[in-house]
Amino acid sequence: MQVSLPIVPSKIPSIFPFHHPIYPPHPPHKSLSFQTQASPFKSLKTSGYLSTISRAIDEEEEYRKARAAVTRKGIEVEGYFIEGLSIGGHETCVIVPELKSAFDIGRCPSRAIHQNFVFITHAHLDHIGGLPMYVASRGLYNLKPPTVFVPPCIKEDVEKLLDIHRTMGQVELNLDLVALDVGETYELRNDIVVRPFRTHHVIPSQGYVVYSVRKKLKKQYIHLKGKQIEKLKKSGVEITDIVLSPEVAFTGDTTAEYMLDPRNADALRAKILITEATFLDDGYSIDHARQHGHTHLSEIIENAQWIRNKAVLLTHFSSRYSIEDIRQAVSKLQSKLSAKVVPLTEGFKSIHT
Repeated sequence: MQVSLPIVPSKIPSIFPFHHPIYPPHPPHKSLSFQTQASPFKSLKTSGYLSTISRAIDEEEEYRKARAAVTRKGIEVEGYFIEGLSIGGHETCVIVPELKSAFDIGRCPSRAIHQNFVFITHAHLDHIGGLPMYVASRGLYNLKPPTVFVPPCIKEDVEKLLDIHRTMGQVELNLDLVALDVGETYELRNDIVVRPFRTHHVIPSQGYVVYSVRKKLKKQYIHLKGKQIEKLKKSGVEITDIVLSPEVAFTGDTTAEYMLDPRNADALRAKILITEATFLDDGYSIDHARQHGHTHLSEIIENAQWIRNKAVLLTHFSSRYSIEDIRQAVSKLQSKLSAKVVPLTEGFKSIHT
């Protein structure tokens, strides 16, 4: 009897050696009659042959999933395409093309160069190291000078850093460097604004919430007809209220303490919360995470009641974890949240690779 299976990638050992230990090759010229023999499936089950096949198929499926996760370049979530890298201590740059924005710049991945806005959360090199390269690359491609937002306490040092590169490289490095403080609002375009919120890292840090802006007719005018509303508008009466809706929140590096601050409520009710989860298991304690200014997955689970987002994108995992570790952690959190939980896994390795 011949059994046909799809070719299994070389990383998975073949289950069919040349001479099978249970089913040696049939002698030549001998035909099999299934009418006079017992059902072949019964003998296969007895021998464990089908279970071996099943394991191989399962392993192949796991391999396929792992390869897909490794090569994936972005995630579609709540109407936004999000891509980038976020590996704890190595590099963080999360890109949202619909907003023309990159949150932190990492080592300046090429996909970030075409984003008009960069939001820096803090001054650690794995988050800000690629800033001079980003600004220089924008100039190289004749793109308009970008707008870069930084916590006010580091603006002067960032200017010094850029001046050093201007001197060494004899380049212009044109940009609009904006010191945006917690609670302040900046208009990115007429229908989008951004506000920083307070986070808790080992050095000064802040997150950002991006809001959509829309106008809503004031309640006292809802009963009026179109011509009446138009007449009021022409007379100079303000007939609408401005409504801000939190769309995307990005924490950067932080402890879970930000989740307990009522002033950060908008971050926890944005459509998408992009938050760090550096440590995922018992290999590192919650105290260890807090001492280093990071969040442990168990803390997110513990504070799940405060999360009102439609989707949570987990980032900044320690490089010690595999894609399979991350996937398992996501399932733990998903069971506690109504929000969709998605990990940003680009740059992480699978146990199957």
